[in-house]
Amino acid sequence: MTSELTSLTWVVALNAIMWMPYIVNTIMVRGIMDAVGYPEEPKELSGWATKMKAAHYNAVENLVVFAALVLIANAAGVSNDVTVMAANVYFWARVVHLISYTMAIPWVRTLSFAVGWVCQIAIILQLL
Repeated sequence: MTSELTSLTWVVALNAIMWMPYIVNTIMVRGIMDAVGYPEEPKELSGWATKMKAAHYNAVENLVVFAALVLIANAAGVSNDVTVMAANVYFWARVVHLISYTMAIPWVRTLSFAVGWVCQIAIILQLL
């Protein structure tokens, strides 16, 4: 497996567990019945949980692009220092994005998002 595919695996694993903390908060705030149901007036989640849920949605949206780029690069046989570094940095940018979004650290959140985006652009440039 290439380094880029390994990074993609880690990004997917991160996305696969991001929901757990905010779902625990949902159960704690709303109770199990409302957490698994569709209450008409659900209680608001804790601020951090609301932000983490938004960070998870953002991660899923960006996973589509990142995964497609890594898979295209793999299929095309494109793997070099730039693609390896971009894929590795992308994972860590998403970790920082999740933490900084959840903790409401605006500049860090925005910078980490931008770093992830630049990583995607770097892979695109290697493909073109």
